[in-house]
Amino acid sequence: MVGYDPEARCVSTVEAAAAGSASGLVTRVLVSPLDVLKIRFQLQIEQLSSRNPAAKYHGILQAVQRIFREEGLTAFWKGHVPAQFLSIGFGAVQFMAFESLTELVHSVTSFNARDSFVHLVCGGLAACTATVAVHPVDTLRTRFAAQGEPKIYPNLRHAVMTMYQTEGPQTFYRGLTPTLVAIFPYAGLQFFFYNILQQFSKWVIPAEAKNGASVKNLVCGSCAGVVSKSLTYPLDVVKKRLQVGGFEHARAAFGQVRTYGGFLDCMRQIMQEEGPGGFFKGLSPSLLKAACSSGLIFFWYELFCSLLCALKSPESTKRKEG
Repeated sequence: MVGYDPEARCVSTVEAAAAGSASGLVTRVLVSPLDVLKIRFQLQIEQLSSRNPAAKYHGILQAVQRIFREEGLTAFWKGHVPAQFLSIGFGAVQFMAFESLTELVHSVTSFNARDSFVHLVCGGLAACTATVAVHPVDTLRTRFAAQGEPKIYPNLRHAVMTMYQTEGPQTFYRGLTPTLVAIFPYAGLQFFFYNILQQFSKWVIPAEAKNGASVKNLVCGSCAGVVSKSLTYPLDVVKKRLQVGGFEHARAAFGQVRTYGGFLDCMRQIMQEEGPGGFFKGLSPSLLKAACSSGLIFFWYELFCSLLCALKSPESTKRKEG
């Protein structure tokens, strides 16, 4: 169902956008706590260890307990409104672009639109398109998830106005370079491995076994998410560090803060002060989130597409007419 298939085409690009939006919305609600944990870990300068007394967060369980004690249950959904705009917009643009690109490949080239390498390239390009479209919302989401108490930004409107007036319009595109550098291989590999795993599952599981299709989509998506995130994670850390530039006063309660001059300067400082391990801070909740997020995205997308196809089927039309 993911990607253009001339033999089983029943979802238009507009319907793919709708299915992508719906899958992003549902998934975001479920994985938001893991996203907040990941961002907090990525932004912490101090080593993530209980042996470091200056470190605010040591591990997943300790961080969950501390955030809950200091900020309450709702802290795990900080930045949820901009995050939902991000997920809905990103899901719509990504899947619409992916379906359109794979169809274009089928129409104007000799390549097979179902080929894994076609999905690698089209998946990366689709994600880059979606990233440029929604990056300002991603920056807002990161700011909301990163701030402690008392809040610097009480609501979305205040955040947009304050950032625009004090830092200029370019602040909404902080971290865009590492984001694009990271998102192409991440999303490309995600679609690549999902395609390979789906083909492998068809070989392993008989075609007649339709009952486990949804579980299969979930498992294939989760595995694809974990592999692709592991390979591209350092660039995600750099992106998050750059997105909170100019926001250092709100990070004071979380420990040390740094100012970075750009992509390369950020990488240099992380390597000098934190070592190679600094590029993998927050990897555990990030992999957990990637498994859940990627699995659920593909699961819900396939499900919504199947529902749209079922609604357009002749049997469904006959039932409506009857």
